[in-house]
Amino acid sequence: MLIVLGVIAGLLAGCSTIESRIKEKAPAFAALDATTQAKIQRGVVELGYTPDMVYMALGAPEERHERKTPKGLTEVWSYQSTREEFAGTGLVGYSPVVVHNPRTGARYVYLDPIYSDFYREFTQEDMRIVFHDGHVVAIEQAKG
Repeated sequence: MLIVLGVIAGLLAGCSTIESRIKEKAPAFAALDATTQAKIQRGVVELGYTPDMVYMALGAPEERHERKTPKGLTEVWSYQSTREEFAGTGLVGYSPVVVHNPRTGARYVYLDPIYSDFYREFTQEDMRIVFHDGHVVAIEQAKG
């Protein structure tokens, strides 16, 4: 029982919520005005935000990239989602079935096909946040 509770506690500790990220960055959050705090609590990101502010609102990105441009170095955070799509039904094997003939006493074995649904997993980028000089300069979101 203690092991199960320990595993559950570990899983819950690994979950990142807006509230847990705000606690983690409490001094940065406390320094913000009330309007900005409310936006972060709703998961809203705006131009001019710092990496700490974006982290509190959205969490850690799935990917980070650096981009060199004539204007200097930018950092790009990528937020992604994963979904499954039905790919069809296919044969996965056979199950032996024994049939008994009560008149003759004979037993027959035949193989009954087993089918299963298959799904494909897709990962897509939903949002890209671009930082320059420690502030958000671009927010790109996927459309519909």
